[in-house]
Amino acid sequence: MKALLLTATLSVALLSTPAAAQISLRMDLVVPLPPAPTLVVVQPGIQVVAGYPEEVFVTNGIYWLRRDGGWYRSIQPRTGFVVVSPSRVPPGLARLPPGHYRNYSKAQAKADRDSWKAQKKAAKHASNSGHDH
Repeated sequence: MKALLLTATLSVALLSTPAAAQISLRMDLVVPLPPAPTLVVVQPGIQVVAGYPEEVFVTNGIYWLRRDGGWYRSIQPRTGFVVVSPSRVPPGLARLPPGHYRNYSKAQAKADRDSWKAQKKAAKHASNSGHDH
């Protein structure tokens, strides 16, 4: 009984010390990616894991996961992802349309590039047709 009382007293004493305020909590989110996932370029410097049901991007060697409106990052595909403040997400990633890159494929990447080229060409043609030569 004395040992139990001493342990409880010691625990209360330790929790009330300033060191208790320095405790931090870190939760890793595990995403079951293959060790070397197939990547597809979505724009210069940004790739996405091909055919994966979630949006997992790679930029500058860092893996980024967008889930439920939040962002997570990892240094390797098989390690845990940690939550990241929106201000820490690379701007190019933050601008990508949510949901568009789930189950993304090389064929979709080609179709997107072709669409962007056609839009750019149409915009250039429209701006040139308004000028008198």
